[in-house]
Amino acid sequence: MGLPEPHPGQPRRADLRVSDADRHAVADILREAAGEGRLDIDELEERLEETYKAKTYADLEPITQDLPVAGQPPLAPAAPAAAVPVVYGQGEESDSASAFLSNVERKGVWVVPQHLSVNAVLGDANIDLREAHYSAREVVISATSVLGSVKVTVPPHVHVIVEGNGVLGDFKEPSAKVPEVLSADSPVVRVRGIAVLGDVTVKRRGPRGPKRTLKQHLGLE
Repeated sequence: MGLPEPHPGQPRRADLRVSDADRHAVADILREAAGEGRLDIDELEERLEETYKAKTYADLEPITQDLPVAGQPPLAPAAPAAAVPVVYGQGEESDSASAFLSNVERKGVWVVPQHLSVNAVLGDANIDLREAHYSAREVVISATSVLGSVKVTVPPHVHVIVEGNGVLGDFKEPSAKVPEVLSADSPVVRVRGIAVLGDVTVKRRGPRGPKRTLKQHLGLE
């Protein structure tokens, strides 16, 4: 049974600030999952970083939503969900996101322009397309990393074409761990550019799912 609804004027549970103990509990779950082979080292490091940056339950809950509840056997796989609908809307023809000795990110619900220029010079750029809308059926991300890092996260229903090069750096395509699930309406994202003594990484991750698992871990349900 879920938590009772808050009285009017009271904050939702998802909006409440998490404690260090909450972060440590999630970190323990992640390390246990890695020890069982559910997460590889890169995924563990990435999720631990997200865990210690989390400020609210809404930030923390999705990190373990695809892991089984500690101390219980994994549930049987759910029936495949319908494909995530793709929304094509009015957007800019071009835009840019730059991180010079800083960090920049685009995430949540936002409109990807037809051409997005992403630059990371001694900084980190995080472009998350999992909840994005698209201004066109095919969009281009031009990524330049110089002693920095550019990460592009795409969901299964997006077809990605990686055309970049690394110069004493890495330009990485998505692994096969999360397969493409394409439809006739799937958008195409071309990632081009160059990584000089830095990295441009394209990762495919599942959409953010229901936010129940972490509440169970923390005894909130």
